Amino acid sequence: MKLEKKKIGVLMGGLSPEREVSLASGNAVLEALERKGLNGIGIDVSNNIAFSLEKNKIDIACIALHGIYGEDGSIQGLLEYAKIPYTGSGVLASALAYDKVKSKEIFKFNKISTADYQVLCRRERGKQERILDFPVVVKPSNQGSSIGISIVREEKEWEAALELAFSYAKEILVEKYIEGKLLAIGMNGEEPMPIVHIRPKSGFYDYESKYTSGRTEYDCPAELRIEETQRCKDIAVEVYRALRGNGMPRVDVILDTEGVPYVLEMNTIPGLTPTSLLPMAAKESGLEFDDLVLEILKSVHLDYEG
Repeated sequence: MKLEKKKIGVLMGGLSPEREVSLASGNAVLEALERKGLNGIGIDVSNNIAFSLEKNKIDIACIALHGIYGEDGSIQGLLEYAKIPYTGSGVLASALAYDKVKSKEIFKFNKISTADYQVLCRRERGKQERILDFPVVVKPSNQGSSIGISIVREEKEWEAALELAFSYAKEILVEKYIEGKLLAIGMNGEEPMPIVHIRPKSGFYDYESKYTSGRTEYDCPAELRIEETQRCKDIAVEVYRALRGNGMPRVDVILDTEGVPYVLEMNTIPGLTPTSLLPMAAKESGLEFDDLVLEILKSVHLDYEG
């Protein structure tokens, strides 16, 4: 694909709670395109996105959206209708990966290690009993950037965690808390990149730990035994295939104290600022940020044929 001849629309912003993070990713991508001499245009996604796409006549959509309407298959479906090739995974893969409950069901079906869990529904609140012992992780089924997530270690924290998670979603996930190393595995297609070990100083990789400078330390490549590294990379490939990934997503796992990786999720549109996890892994593999953006563009997706 001759990118020099293409008008590249960088879709950013959006309508989710992750809007500010998305704008940072999108602007970093635009700067990379400019440095590479490519024709990039920023499109702040709002309710009139269909009209914006028609007006701007882009050839490729580089999706730098995070959260609902950006990662869940919604914008991907619109781009399919408009016959505009786009970066990242397709409609189905985006929807499945974004829905934490459906992802867990797929992991279980494919015998991919993941923490024990249960699903609670807002309409059934008060009728469903907790079946897991503390500590547990309570999270909305459809948010990113650790929004709405709590670690619950004792009964007195339980109701507040439910209240927070249900404020973001009608369906929430309660997972067994697994002690271990939080690892991020960027994917270049089916090829895993060097693994990033995430070490939040607070002990919890929440929104502030992710986006506040100095709150978290990162080791890339992660200091793991050879067999642990291989297990983590193997399971990342399994996840990529099971969820029908495309391009350069990121698979997050917890490596427990016995050296067993438990999958948390696959992030189909990882953060794309120069200090984000995927660019960190890419740099370790010899791919600088601007070249990473080009690689993402080369993996554009379009299900429509005709």
